[in-house]
This record gives sequence, C-alpha cells and structure tokens, in this order.
Amino acid sequence: MRDIFIVGAGMTPLGKHEALSIKQLTAAAVNAALEDAGCVLADVQAAWFSNTRQGVLEGQHGIRGQVALRAMGVEGIPIVNCDNACASSSTGVNQAFAALRAGECDVALVVGAEKMHYPLQREKMFEAFRGSMDLALAGEQLARQQALSADLPLPPEAMHDGERSVFMDSYAAMARHYMLTYGATQRQMAAVAAKNHWHSQFNPLAQYRHAMTVDEVLADRMVSWPLTRAMCAPMSDGAGALVLCADTALKRFEPSRAVRIRATKLASGVQRAPDDFDRHIGRIAAIAAFEAAGVSPSDIDVAEVHDATSFAEIRHIENLGLCGLGEGASLAERGMTRLGGRIPVNVSGGLVSKGHPIAATGVVQLHELVMQLRGEAGARQVQGARLAAAENGGGFYDGEEAVAAVTILEKA
Repeated sequence: MRDIFIVGAGMTPLGKHEALSIKQLTAAAVNAALEDAGCVLADVQAAWFSNTRQGVLEGQHGIRGQVALRAMGVEGIPIVNCDNACASSSTGVNQAFAALRAGECDVALVVGAEKMHYPLQREKMFEAFRGSMDLALAGEQLARQQALSADLPLPPEAMHDGERSVFMDSYAAMARHYMLTYGATQRQMAAVAAKNHWHSQFNPLAQYRHAMTVDEVLADRMVSWPLTRAMCAPMSDGAGALVLCADTALKRFEPSRAVRIRATKLASGVQRAPDDFDRHIGRIAAIAAFEAAGVSPSDIDVAEVHDATSFAEIRHIENLGLCGLGEGASLAERGMTRLGGRIPVNVSGGLVSKGHPIAATGVVQLHELVMQLRGEAGARQVQGARLAAAENGGGFYDGEEAVAAVTILEKA
C-alpha cells in the first residue's frame, strides 16, 4: 500500500466574511495550500470539495465544487462534492486518501469552504442546522435524550429561552446526562472553554483571540444550560485546503515538510444503550483509526477535537482514549490538556474560539496539526510533537453524532 502525505496546507482567517463569496474564500485557501506545497494547479489530478450551506442559503444545491474551483481555473480533472455535515472535509480527506492509495491519482486537493453569515436570511441561518438531523425523528430523539437527565436538579437559569441552533439543545442534553452519570460540573466544562479561549490568543487565524477566565465563561449569556455562549462554537465563514500526494510523487515536493497520514477512518452510529459509551460512534472511529495507524492513544502528542461545545471536547478525548470514561471533565480543570500539559488539546483555540465553518472544520483541524508536526505553530507550538490525532463529528442522530471521523498524522 502506498504511503500518503499532506504536502501543502492553507486556510483563510475565520470570522464574518459577508463581503466574500464561496469562490473567493475557496481561491484564497487553495492558493495558500498550493504556495505552501510549492506547486501549481496543473499539478493537481483530482479534487474533493466540501460545503453544506450553499444549497439552503444561495440555492446552489449541486455542482458546488465545480462552480467554486472552475472559477479559479480548475478544469478537466475529477471533482467530487462532499456534504457530510460538520465532518464534510474530513470525509473529503478520507476519500482522497483512498483514491491516492488505490493509484487513481498521485496528487489530490481537498477543500472545505463555508459561508454561514447571511444577515438578510437570519432565520434560514439557524434553520440550516436541522438538515443535519433526521427531520422525521429529531424531535423524538431530542426528547429521549433530554429525559435521560430528568433527575438532575436544574438552576433557575436553565429555563432561559433564546435564539440558538437546535444543536446546542442536543449538546446540552448530552452534557446534563454526562453530569448525572459522572458527577461532572458546569465549572469543569467552563474550564475547557477557558483553556481554549486562552489558546486562541496565539492563533492569528482564529475568529476570537481574547482570553477568558472560568468565571467569565460562566457569566456569559446562557445558551442552553449548562452551556453559556463562551462554551459554544460561533458561526464562522472561511475555507481551508490541503494538497495530498502519494509517496510516488513525494520527490516533487519538500519531503522534510511532509506530514504522513497514518490513518483516516469514518464511522456511523450503532444501536446501543444510552450508557454504553464504549460503543459511542466516536469511540468506534477512534479504535479503527488507532488500529490502522498501528499506534496507541498514549503515543499522541497533540490533538484537535470537535468542541462545537466545550462538553463535546470532554466526550471526544474520552472517545479517543486520551483518558478513561468519566475522567475527561477533570483533565482540563487540572491543566492536563493545556499547552504545556500532558496531552495538549485544541491549541488552535478549538471550535469555540478559532471558529467552526461547518464543512471546512475538518480540513482546518488538520491544517493546525500539520503546522504542529512541522514545528511551525509559533507561540502555540507543542514541543517535540511527532504524532497527532484529529476527531471531527458531524450531524446528530439519536443522542450522538451522525458521522465521526478520526485522522492520525505523523511527522515525516
């Protein structure tokens, strides 16, 4: 089997880019990745493009990749469109990896591009999240998830009701169940958020770059108890791109800056008891990825996980095996997942600070890990990092994500 490498990585700053189109964001990220790789568009033999919002908010339901990439001169090659909710561009990497290994191409491009801010369509901005749930069953599934924590005493502020994504109610229900099961506290979840807001100071591409204390996180506006606004990822515009190649083409690039993809695995959920977290979708993907990579969780030096809420980081580091079940809530509180800690997690600022441009998030996570493994992350550099893991979840189905992607990277 051929070894596959990331040889170029680029992204735009994340934030509100109301004046920029998907085509412009795509071009900026792709050009940055090509420049980083030291190649040109003509070197790319196939491309995977990810986007989730254009259909709902612009009416561009099909051929999104062809539209965005042809605008910058990509012609003739296969272009595959990937819409797999928040895991869309991680899915693109997974599929490009498979094509490269199969010998279908030697150099591939993976792009994720998203615009979430449409000021004149605010209702649709929030409604778009529902498309990543089973519309026929979502209400029933959420009610079932909320019922799992019916015995958990709630404070008065839990009655807050305001504008938010339905995903925040789903995450809040999972967080309350976790609190009831393991005795975790809202303050521990706030510690995760505070840690990532502190990390974001050192990331010039992050949407938010201000540190927050645990108390400031707790004092922020309530979204869906126990989650305050500072514990929830913002809506983000932005794009990311990666240039991948097989070992047969590595000599065309700079091998010393290449990052090897040890494994990339996708998983879908299975029917399980609500407390059977060993069969959680994220755990299934993680086990498969570590087995394929031939390494263990204890070998990982740095991780980027899908903290669409700060509770999610707790769940996902447990799924990755970076700690035991029920231990994730105290890990950040003790500084173990902070830059300089035992296992730094989301040193990019995570989704809550760096931003969460849905379809681009997976590629953006890998962009950070590529910088880390090259030793090019500046003030947020994890010293001596050689192995990295990314976990990216997408959508919701029956109390967990609908898709999970885990990628293991290695310094070349």
